Amino acid sequence: MSKPASPTVDYEKLGAFYLGREVDPATGETLPGPLLYDSKDLCTHAVIVGMTGSGKTGLGVGLLEEAAIDGVPAIIVDPKGDMGNLALNFPQLRPEDFEPWVDAGEAQRAGKSVPEHAKATAEMWEKGIGKWDQDKARIKRLAHAAEVKIWTPGSKAGNPITMLKSFDAPAPAVIRDAESLGDRVQATTAGLLSLVGIDPDPVKSREAILIANILQHYWSRGENLGIGEMIGAIQSPPFEKLGVLDVETFYPRGDRASLAMRLNGLLASPGFAAWLEGEPLEIQRLLYAPDGRPRLSVLSLSHLSDEERMSFVTVLLGEILSWVRTQPGTSSLRALLYMDEIFGYFPPTANPPSKKPMLTLLKQARAFGLGVVLSTQNPVDLDYKGLSNCGTWFLGRLQTERDKLRVLDGLQGSLGEGGGLDRSTLEKMLSGMEKRTFLLHNVHEEKPALFQTRWVLSYLRGPLTRPEIERVTAKDKMDPPSASTLKAETKERAIAAEESAAQSSATLALKKSETFEGTALRPEIPEGIAERFLPLTDEPDESATVLYRPGLYVEAKAHYASSPMNVDHWVTFYGHAPIGEDEPALDWEDALIEDKEILAHKGGKRPRKGAQYADLPSTAKKTTTWARWHKGIQTQIYQAHAIECLKDKTTKLVSDALETPAAFRARTRQAHVEARDLALEKLRAKFATKIDRAQEQVRKAHERLGVQEEQLEEKSSNSWLSMGSSLLGALFSRKKLSATNMRSAKSALNSRTKVAKEKQDVERAERELKEREEDMRALEAEFKAAIDEISEVPAARDIELDEVTIRARKSDFDLSPPVLLWTPWIIGSDGVARRG
Repeated sequence: MSKPASPTVDYEKLGAFYLGREVDPATGETLPGPLLYDSKDLCTHAVIVGMTGSGKTGLGVGLLEEAAIDGVPAIIVDPKGDMGNLALNFPQLRPEDFEPWVDAGEAQRAGKSVPEHAKATAEMWEKGIGKWDQDKARIKRLAHAAEVKIWTPGSKAGNPITMLKSFDAPAPAVIRDAESLGDRVQATTAGLLSLVGIDPDPVKSREAILIANILQHYWSRGENLGIGEMIGAIQSPPFEKLGVLDVETFYPRGDRASLAMRLNGLLASPGFAAWLEGEPLEIQRLLYAPDGRPRLSVLSLSHLSDEERMSFVTVLLGEILSWVRTQPGTSSLRALLYMDEIFGYFPPTANPPSKKPMLTLLKQARAFGLGVVLSTQNPVDLDYKGLSNCGTWFLGRLQTERDKLRVLDGLQGSLGEGGGLDRSTLEKMLSGMEKRTFLLHNVHEEKPALFQTRWVLSYLRGPLTRPEIERVTAKDKMDPPSASTLKAETKERAIAAEESAAQSSATLALKKSETFEGTALRPEIPEGIAERFLPLTDEPDESATVLYRPGLYVEAKAHYASSPMNVDHWVTFYGHAPIGEDEPALDWEDALIEDKEILAHKGGKRPRKGAQYADLPSTAKKTTTWARWHKGIQTQIYQAHAIECLKDKTTKLVSDALETPAAFRARTRQAHVEARDLALEKLRAKFATKIDRAQEQVRKAHERLGVQEEQLEEKSSNSWLSMGSSLLGALFSRKKLSATNMRSAKSALNSRTKVAKEKQDVERAERELKEREEDMRALEAEFKAAIDEISEVPAARDIELDEVTIRARKSDFDLSPPVLLWTPWIIGSDGVARRG
């Protein structure tokens, strides 16, 4: 809804963005009341066009501030460094807050010291926001609502982020969708090859075809790749054919080795080391903080080369596209992708790697609640065919008449869609545009609006330099690691500790047991028990001995279901416990795990030749013992492995088994947003006819009053003219009381009677207008009261959640037969054993 709102309406809770105030095109005067824009209209995307100095950055910053206040996260691609200003918001507006950021040269030119200039800037900002009906409390609300984080791929200046640490397989939903998987493969391939200056054409480039097939091979199996594994797979592909040709014919080994060396040389370059550091490129991490708060993630690219920028943006767009396709559909705004200065990434004729994923996002993302906002200073930078998918255009001051014509041509397809918008009107409104003034064309509205942008809450410092980025992100680098990072680190430490403890235990057992001997003969096992052998991860020396030690392996599928909680999950457990010499130390609470990475696979059916075997304890040679172990597993899982879920009372949503609290909070808040938007739609539908009718009645009452006032003025003028003629005639005529004078006097009296009647008509019109205006005010009060009843959407971290414990169903339990799993240990000539 891009229209002025009543000052009495609290637009902060309406999902409306306060962009500025409408401007009267005829007079150029700013109209009272805020110009509001429905946040969900951004689901149909937007484009901002304006020359340097038009106020384009201010509009973009203001738009993102409104998104943050409304709890909408955003990924912001920032090639120039301007959008980092979002991190510069100072709720107290103290001069000392501004002092580190003001321009010393600007202060000197103004004849002031830096502290004096900082004080003047603070006063200017407080006065500026106050003029636009904002205050310090709104800046504080912005700071509380969202976290601003500046990321610097390929640099440690900000928060480092890498796309090369691993090529992780996408989500299962993407893998199952052939088109989605293909788009993700193509984007990742193009991004990688762009780094080394190789054409990533998916049809003509041999390099692109080979790498795409490698990714397709592993990802379709749900397997991740590190960059090292990728180089290895280039040298020795995991398949024999590409199309109908064998690999050697299509891409000979020598040529593949050259590609591998080229990628390896890039990785080995000291200047490239920063690309391998930092957090992995994960969209959920960019959108939400560990505590569930939305993030404005500014991806600063000003320090990168053109090739590096293209590579990163292409991979980023591919990741966003994969993330979008895993989200449930919604008509409410879920997140924003804001791209400042689209130049070179979405041209009208060329086809850079970034163009296809961007075009796909513009076509498909709206159904999943992702709004794309593109900004540029030159209309020639844009593919207008693709931008026909954009429902909102913000048009500022343009460089030349030719640019204006390009914009008009680009909008030709949407002219008339919004009603009341034609080319001549648009051309007139675009002419003589002032700074910070934009023409808003929204296909969801009846007509365009000319408006002036509001004063932004963040301090517009200008492009941030590398030292300034380091300064603003210094606190981030001191923050505790994210929940996912802690979880991964804890898991790694647990695995390492487990392996270390197992190795130490084996070493002590071998050193203390002087009578211990392995045997070349495999021990006899009970009938019906299957055997598997884990492979060695390290090749032993010739003097070393491989010793297999026995263990118990099982797979169990447990069903966690609760109709009242709306939970229905199957969880697979993979268990491995060593069997001791006397009685197996089967602690299933510790041994059963939900992550099969700890146990890479079950192993093969054949052992290593020449290996020795530890003996089985006597109890493990009895069928009854294995049956007892098998029977106890279900009880252990039921008792020790309940699912701890979170539940939101309002929406009745329950977290998934493996969903993080932050992800669940974000999902829950989105449900609150959708409920709010639905309630607002119902209210609008309910009041729309009433408001239209009331407005029409006020309009007609105004018209009637105007007509009556005009008639009164006309009758009054005629009456006095008639009366004057009569008096003059009586005074100066030779015949004092002639018939003519008598008729004139009678006419004058009739005119006065008509004037009195007209006055009564005016009074009636005034009373009617007053009544209609009172009716309108009553309707507005009723509408406001209805809006006040709609609950304000809480911040994600403020949503109250209940903890719910759900145990596995005893009736739904799928337990595989137990397996005797032999684990290889390497015993060196010194008698020390280590896991093989």
